[in-house]
Amino acid sequence: MTDTLTIDIYSDVMCPWCAIGYGQLQKALGDLDGEIDAEIRWRPFELNPDMPVDGEEQEAHLQRKYRRSAEEGAAVRGQMKAIAEEAGVSLVYEGGEDPAPPAMMWNTRDAHKLLGFALEQAGPQVQTELKLALFKAHFNERKRIGERDVLLDIAASVGLHREAAKAALEDPELEARVVAEERQAWDLNISGVPAMVVNGKFMIPGAQAPETYVNALRRVAEKSREAS
Repeated sequence: MTDTLTIDIYSDVMCPWCAIGYGQLQKALGDLDGEIDAEIRWRPFELNPDMPVDGEEQEAHLQRKYRRSAEEGAAVRGQMKAIAEEAGVSLVYEGGEDPAPPAMMWNTRDAHKLLGFALEQAGPQVQTELKLALFKAHFNERKRIGERDVLLDIAASVGLHREAAKAALEDPELEARVVAEERQAWDLNISGVPAMVVNGKFMIPGAQAPETYVNALRRVAEKSREAS
């Protein structure tokens, strides 16, 4: 008998560990094939809600935010790249432009609004396709994720209606729902991402190794069977 779990992933498009965590989760779900199925939904979390429209160069931002040197930053990136490769995730620029444009940090409020729209209008599978397309656009193509035209192109690439997506970005009710979900994250004591909430009450913080996800999901499935 296969158990079905819901996994709400609080995440930001700018977060490399969120991409890595999803890759590790997919490895875990592959190991659990036939045992546990998961419905994945993406929930908003803005790492830099006050980021200006023009964005900020990534390295300068991280040095300022975490007070680390360029050498320390390079060491962290090397470690992260190795973990990403193990997770089957690429954080490498693949856009072909030479020299490559600088890695940037962008305001992601509109990206989260689009993800909420995708979930409401097309369901969790398309929402995940959009999330992965946003990760690719940011990490691999270095697109200007803070610009609406760029976001609408990405939305259309996964089959969402461009004009409907444009209307969603201008919908104050959708923005209010995004803000409410972000407040909910804080109510759950989520101060960093990724954070995965399984079946609405069991939290797995951070980007974990696949075996950690396997063990955690098995425990949740067992508890859910005991409670039913």
